[in-house]
Amino acid sequence: MNTPVLVYICKLFRISPIKMIKVSETAKKKVSVLMSEEGYDLSKDYVRVGVKSGGCSGLSYELKFDSEISESDKIFEDNDVRILVDKKSFLYLVGTVLEYSGGLNGKGFVFNNPNAQRTCGCGESFSL
Repeated sequence: MNTPVLVYICKLFRISPIKMIKVSETAKKKVSVLMSEEGYDLSKDYVRVGVKSGGCSGLSYELKFDSEISESDKIFEDNDVRILVDKKSFLYLVGTVLEYSGGLNGKGFVFNNPNAQRTCGCGESFSL
């Protein structure tokens, strides 16, 4: 996707092209700990966020760590977390906030996605 198209999409959704996906402070802290435990470096490596078919609502989120960038990836950074999103997942995730909910009833990582019209009870899948 070239820059003029990206800027147009950002204007359409009224979001900053720099922060297509935001990361809360609690999510950043948990990402930092988990990356370190798995041998990744928060300052050099990436959190890969994606969408795939499946889940009880039709689409589900993917979250993993990566040190490789593919040709179709979009790169974003928020709250010192570097994020990779593949081209297919990009439009599904515009404006999403990655949060972390811990504690006794915590769910782990939570995607607050303004594009989702319906989500399942566990929050791991959605539909448009």
